[in-house]
Amino acid sequence: MSEWQSPIAPGISWYQATVGERLTYPALDGSTTADVAIVGGGFTGLQAAFNLAQRGLSVVLLEGARLGDGASGRNGGQMGTGQRAWPEELEQKIGFERSKALFDMAEQAKRYLLDFASEHQIDMDYTPGQMNVAHKPGYERDYRANAEIAAERYGYPHLSFMDREETAERTGSRHYYCGVRDTGTGHIHPLKLLVGLARAAQSAGAQIHEMTRVTAIRRGDGKTLLDTARGTVSADRVLIATNGYIDKLEPVTAGHIMPIGSFIAATEPLDDYPSVLPGGEAVADSRFVVRYFRKSRDNRLLFGGREVYSSSSPEDTANFIRRQIIETYPSLKDIRITHAWGGYVGITMPRQPFVREVMPGVTSIGGYSGHGVMLSNFCGKLYADRLTGTANALGDLEALDVPSFPGGAHLRKPLLFLALTWYALRDRV
Repeated sequence: MSEWQSPIAPGISWYQATVGERLTYPALDGSTTADVAIVGGGFTGLQAAFNLAQRGLSVVLLEGARLGDGASGRNGGQMGTGQRAWPEELEQKIGFERSKALFDMAEQAKRYLLDFASEHQIDMDYTPGQMNVAHKPGYERDYRANAEIAAERYGYPHLSFMDREETAERTGSRHYYCGVRDTGTGHIHPLKLLVGLARAAQSAGAQIHEMTRVTAIRRGDGKTLLDTARGTVSADRVLIATNGYIDKLEPVTAGHIMPIGSFIAATEPLDDYPSVLPGGEAVADSRFVVRYFRKSRDNRLLFGGREVYSSSSPEDTANFIRRQIIETYPSLKDIRITHAWGGYVGITMPRQPFVREVMPGVTSIGGYSGHGVMLSNFCGKLYADRLTGTANALGDLEALDVPSFPGGAHLRKPLLFLALTWYALRDRV
C-alpha cells in the first residue's frame, strides 16, 4: 500500500511511507441522497463531515483520488500562528478589531486541532516550536516589532526575537540574518492526522467515497446535484473543499483560488549532523517563494520550497530541493534524499482564505495560501457550526475582501507565472 502513486500529485511522500495503516474507502456505486454533500476529502471536507455527522445530519463525502493525495496529506506540516500575514500587516488593512478577531480565531483553531487529536487518540507526531527567519538583511526592526506586538496587542507571549547568532545556533545555519521563535505552536505529520480524522468521520456516520470525481454541480428539483461517473448525489447543501484542486468544476472558486506547485524532499536521518535544528523547531523563511523545513520524528530533514516551474517527476523534485538544502546547509552536500514529492497549494490574491456561497446552497472554502494546517481543519468545523445553527464565526472569513485573479481562465496562469518569476528573482537579490 505504501507504493500507491497518486494520480494527482507526483512522488511518494515520506508521510505515505510512514503513516502505517491507511484505510481505503469504496467508490460511489449508484445514486444517493444526503443532507449535506462534500466535494474533497482533505482537512476541511473531513472535519465538516465529522462535525455534521456527529450532530445527526446525513453526509456523503466524495474524493476524486485517495484521501491524503491533495495538500492535506502532503504538506509541510507546520501549524504556524495567526493568519498567513502577520497581525500587524492585517491591522493596517482591516483595522485592529478585525485583525484581533482573526488572530483569536487562529488560536482557537490551534487549540481545536490539538484537542481533536488528543480526544481521538491520533498520534500525529506533534513537535513544539517554530521559527520564522529572514533570508536578507534589513528585517531586524520588523522582526523585533512582530514579537513585541504579538505580546502587547494580541495577548500572545510566545514569540521572541532572535539575533543573527541565536538564529544560527537554533537553525544550525549561517544562512539567515535574524528571526522570531514561536514556542506556542509546532509541527505535525499531516497524513497521520488525516487518516485518524477520516476514521473519526466514518465512525460518526459520514459516508466517504474515494476515487469518485465530481464532474458537474447543478440544480434540480430544489436540490443540488453532484454528478459522477458512477452515480449522482442529491443534497440540500454542498460544501466545495477542493482547495487547489478545483480545476474547472466550479468557475467562481476557480477564479479565486490558484493552484501553485509546492515540493518537498526528505533526507536520510541526520544522526551525524546534530547541529541541524537542535531544538527540533520547524522553520519558514522570509522569501516570497517560501522555503520551509523541519526534522521528522526519525531525525530526517524535510525540506520544502515552491518553484516557478512545475515538476512532474520525483527526480526533478529531488534535484532542485537538494540545491536549496545545500544553500542552507552546505555540510549536507552529500546527504542522501530518500523521498521527493509535490502537490498543489491553493492561494488567493491577498493570501487570505476564500469563503463564499458560489451557488444557492453551495459554499466553497479554500485558498489557505500555505497556512492551512490549522485553518483548514477549523473551517470544516465552522462550516458545520453554521449549518447546525451553533455559531457563525465563519462569517469573519467570509467578510474578507478576496478578489478574483485578473485575466480570467486564459490569462491568469501566464500572469501568475510572470509574477512568481519576478518574486523569485527578487528573493535572490
